Amino acid sequence: VQLVESGGGSVQTGGSLRLSCAASGYTDSIDYVAWFRQAPGKEREWVATISKRSVITWYADSMKGRATISQDSAKNTVYLQMNSLKPEDTGMYYCAAKRAGGALSVGGTYGSWGQGTQVTVS
Repeated sequence: VQLVESGGGSVQTGGSLRLSCAASGYTDSIDYVAWFRQAPGKEREWVATISKRSVITWYADSMKGRATISQDSAKNTVYLQMNSLKPEDTGMYYCAAKRAGGALSVGGTYGSWGQGTQVTVS
């Protein structure tokens, strides 16, 4: 599975961004897709996960009410809509995909990762 993120950029505090994660390859093997982020000098942080089949979603407390993860199955693409952005949301955002099993918020359980897209909020 190959994942390619896009949609990052620089926005002002309070602004919005929609990130995209396009999957290719053996996408039938994907059960869950997640977004993680990492700020300079900080550990990677889980942001949100979507179940590809049931479309159930989960969010980190830091993003609840401000982010929406969704998917377009026909395009094999997962989106992360982020609103009311804050400077602390700045970082590299990565999408990741996994089969069923393992904690949804733990990066080590995800087998496929994209290269990341930078989000800067000032």
